[in-house]
Amino acid sequence: MDSSTASILVEVFFETIGYWYIIIPTILLGLIVGGIPGFSAANTIIILMPLTLALDLQSGLVFMISLYCAARMGAGIPAILVNIPGTAGAAATPLDGYPMAKQGKGQQALAISFVASCIGGLLTTIIALATMPILARVGFYMHSVEMIVVMLFGISLIASIAAQDMVKGLIAGFLGLMIGSIGTDVVYATPRGTFGILELYDGVPLIPALVGLFAVSEAFVIIEKRVIVTHEGEPKAPNWSDTFEGVNIALKRWVHIVWTSIIGLVIGVIPGAGASIASFVAYQQSRSFSETPELYGTGHPEGLIAPEAANNGVTSGTLVPLLVLGIPGGATAAIMLVVMQFHGVSFGPSLFEDQPKVGYGMFMAMAVSYVIMFLTILPLSRYMSRVTTIPTIYLAPMIIAFTLVGGFVPREYMFDMYLALGFGVLGYIARRTGYHVAAILIGVILGPLLEKYFLWSLKKSDGDIMVLFSSTLGNILWVAFAMSIILPIVLGMRRKRKLEVPAE
Repeated sequence: MDSSTASILVEVFFETIGYWYIIIPTILLGLIVGGIPGFSAANTIIILMPLTLALDLQSGLVFMISLYCAARMGAGIPAILVNIPGTAGAAATPLDGYPMAKQGKGQQALAISFVASCIGGLLTTIIALATMPILARVGFYMHSVEMIVVMLFGISLIASIAAQDMVKGLIAGFLGLMIGSIGTDVVYATPRGTFGILELYDGVPLIPALVGLFAVSEAFVIIEKRVIVTHEGEPKAPNWSDTFEGVNIALKRWVHIVWTSIIGLVIGVIPGAGASIASFVAYQQSRSFSETPELYGTGHPEGLIAPEAANNGVTSGTLVPLLVLGIPGGATAAIMLVVMQFHGVSFGPSLFEDQPKVGYGMFMAMAVSYVIMFLTILPLSRYMSRVTTIPTIYLAPMIIAFTLVGGFVPREYMFDMYLALGFGVLGYIARRTGYHVAAILIGVILGPLLEKYFLWSLKKSDGDIMVLFSSTLGNILWVAFAMSIILPIVLGMRRKRKLEVPAE
């Protein structure tokens, strides 16, 4: 980095700090937006588009980026406390976050989540800024063949879940894949499994499925108890010691935060991939290479760190193709593209030469937002965790009401509210009969994406299945995928042998 670039970064840093009066209120707004199922940074920015366009370019970008980062973090709060992922990117967070809350460790879980999110987001922002030309090329090399392998990394999490009960886990996963196949075929537009219902022609909407399987079904379950937490996990009064304990747990696992956030960064660079893929892939990789994979799903800190670090790593990744190539990496980045075009910004490598304060300013705004979030939100974990002590006779109806509204918001169809209730009943039956709702949800989210890329690959190769092995990068990913499946089995066998020797 030359001296001129360093001086620009220092200047941009102090300018961004000067926008604190925009960043702090926007962070609070983003937490609320992220915590409401169905809402996201993208549709909130669309609603506030007139305000964004009325501001000057730098103020508008600071506002959008702060909202984007805060909403990503905010989605994990209800996922941990009441098993309601605010967005698809937080769908893997409840797997270990919610069991911690039920054990009376909600305060520690929130602190772990905030630390992993802030460090992951801040670290990947710095890496993205330093390696932008290299990262920008990732999108060129990741085609349909490579994306198929990336999808398989996430879908293989179904097999990890099925390890606890192979038959039920696989049944749940295949059910999710079948539900995900509902809608019109991506190549020939042939309706499948729609039963003539027009609202299903675009496929099963994600938010109603998400809130139904997790939130509504959980509300049906907890109404049978007095409070969310178990009898053994009665929480203490709000105190700083639990918050600091959570911070300490996360900081001790800083290596885990680093490599899972880098997974999010790389997947975020790929246009259309998104945080949901990143969080499932990071969770699967974290569990596969853990020394204690059996603890995942029971309230294991690493199972909470992985998805939270990854989905916040995605935020900086989506900016790379936007700024360098003019290709938005996600819905929020697409809206930023519109605002920047309105102000006459030209994209490409020349952006950092012609308007360096705009290019560097976006990453600096992201970095400053994560630092301010850490300082302002972490103390709130003392009080947020008290949600788990609210009697379920009040909490369950509130959860159902909010989630049904959340199911309605994205498409504004009454049908989606009924669909959320239907998925709630399905999720409740699954929980009561020992089937894992996460396996169903993985199939619903990743199944259609896998099918889309698979059919695209076959169509381009005239039906030749060997096209899956026609790419050098794809073959490298195939080897990595095979190793991620085989190595955990080998390591597990070695651990068993080590345990058997002392016993003998």
